[in-house]
Amino acid sequence: MIARQKILIVDDDEHISELISLYLTKEFYDTKMVYDGEAALKAFESFQPNLILLDLMLPGIDGYQVCREIRQRSSVPIIMLSAKGEIFDKVLGLELGADDYIIKPFDSKELVARVKAVLRRYQPYPATQPKPAGKYVQYPELLINLTNYSVIYKGQTVEMPPKELELLYFLAASPNQVFTREQLLDHIWGYEYIGDTRTVDVHIKRIREKIKDHEKWSIATVWGIGYKFEVRS
Repeated sequence: MIARQKILIVDDDEHISELISLYLTKEFYDTKMVYDGEAALKAFESFQPNLILLDLMLPGIDGYQVCREIRQRSSVPIIMLSAKGEIFDKVLGLELGADDYIIKPFDSKELVARVKAVLRRYQPYPATQPKPAGKYVQYPELLINLTNYSVIYKGQTVEMPPKELELLYFLAASPNQVFTREQLLDHIWGYEYIGDTRTVDVHIKRIREKIKDHEKWSIATVWGIGYKFEVRS
């Protein structure tokens, strides 16, 4: 029997939490509800969710701090929920490591669709099974495997949320080809995502913090256009 995926719902509005739980249990997910930031951090350790739905405005420790602390120890997908629709709030959430951002009030079908989309992107290959050849690109001191969603840099595994890894893989799979921000947004986030092109800049920044330029390759900014994975002989 296949184990159900677990979703941690963090929202101080119990009514909203119960509605979200109802939507997700109908889709055969297991859910757990908590109502403040401190409880969220404890539940993350005990419940070990496959995805977290995280409200920003929480009593005590807010959603931004919860996201920051979880990202220090895990790449579990996080979808932020907020009544704040300003670009600044979205960018801040993404910079802290969120995988998506949904503005309240939201449609139940959209919420479920985004949960499914994020979980599809985050499917680590089980460690107990043989490593497949799969889809990967390799450069000196860098291996990006899209099959098991892993990045090996200088012999060490680098933790990356799904969108960061997919963006890095997409660029590295087409060396020296320039992509506009709009093209990258469309390829990585898809037509269902309504976002700002600065989302791409945020993710590039986070990748660069984890992977530094190599003498043989680098993630290059093409000013006024976008980005490319530059390979040098």
